[in-house]
Amino acid sequence: MATSDSTPGATTPGTPRLLRSINDRSALELLVEHGPLTRTRIGALTGLSKPTASQLVDRLLTVDLVVPAGTAAGGPGPSAQLYAVNPAAGYAGGVDVTHTRVTAAIADLTGAPVGEFEIPVVGRSAAGSVERVRDALHGAAEAAGIAPEAVRHVVVGVPGAPHPETGRLGFARDLPGWHGGNLARLRELLGVRVDVENDVNLAAIAEQHHGQARGADDFVVLWLGNGIGLAIVQDGRFVRGATGGAGEIGYMPVALDPDDPALRPGAKPVKNTFQNLAGRPAVLQLAREHGIRVADPGEAVRRAVETGNTALLTTLARRTARGLAPVLAVLDPSLVVLSGDTLRAGGDVLKDLIEHELHAVAVPRPTLAVSTVEGNPVLAGALHAALRAVREDLFSRGV
Repeated sequence: MATSDSTPGATTPGTPRLLRSINDRSALELLVEHGPLTRTRIGALTGLSKPTASQLVDRLLTVDLVVPAGTAAGGPGPSAQLYAVNPAAGYAGGVDVTHTRVTAAIADLTGAPVGEFEIPVVGRSAAGSVERVRDALHGAAEAAGIAPEAVRHVVVGVPGAPHPETGRLGFARDLPGWHGGNLARLRELLGVRVDVENDVNLAAIAEQHHGQARGADDFVVLWLGNGIGLAIVQDGRFVRGATGGAGEIGYMPVALDPDDPALRPGAKPVKNTFQNLAGRPAVLQLAREHGIRVADPGEAVRRAVETGNTALLTTLARRTARGLAPVLAVLDPSLVVLSGDTLRAGGDVLKDLIEHELHAVAVPRPTLAVSTVEGNPVLAGALHAALRAVREDLFSRGV
């Protein structure tokens, strides 16, 4: 015999209210997936009778979760009314924080981006780090034509590792001021729920939903840009580690190839960590040695590809492969997605060189793929994570 919760308004298993809530959520998820639908089509997809589906639509109209969206054409008789998720029923915010800029974007409930704003970061001062996030979000809200208060959930991507218990950020040397209590300050300033997530993990979320990892439950994303990081997904779940530091492989020692330029007589001594061999300063140094003088590692690799500078690309591929080999030995993923400005700029040319070098130092043979996420993968992942939370909140309430 079912017992009822003494809390007013609580939902008891099997009650009509619970069933309505389940049906409403199913209908909303179908509208997100398929776009505008008629009452009849909603009933067919949910398995509900026409009267029940009609009542469901009326409930969702009453609370502004769905809106009329034109009529269906092509059938005999009067055109049927179409209904869609109300884009303005809730907004999600994503933020990408780096040592040079803070970029914020806002999406409506359908997932459509509606506003974006970027604030440059000048200098290395910790002052104003939280305020820049607020200002970037407010700028994105203004671009979207909405009030900042309309944003229900914000996810902030940072090049560091939030501790799973305390939320404190580690491994964020490039972000002055972010090792303290910024999460509490962010929530106070923004007045909404805020989550801080590792940037490469967010890039992996983007790959799951918009890129190379769609349908994959076991994969890693290797990120080479200003810094180096790894997102690990096993059995569909992120591996974060006891302190959130899983994937911070920039600190990992790497055994250099005997022919590597870093080992030549007279070369400047270098600590053989992955970051020191394939991070931004190392790639720029390698580029200078090959006559390419730019300030961005992605641009350096892009020029190397365009000019056919095989020596530069081979050295970078060899270093990347030697950093990736221990990852393959421990995790044995089926897929490795190459992301970050450096690897994306190299495209298939650099990918093929990395694959060739991997075969010389590693036994596993995973599929290697260059990220296909358009624009900023971290921002795309942050928006998706925030949007998922907004939908979970709105779609689970029941009407």
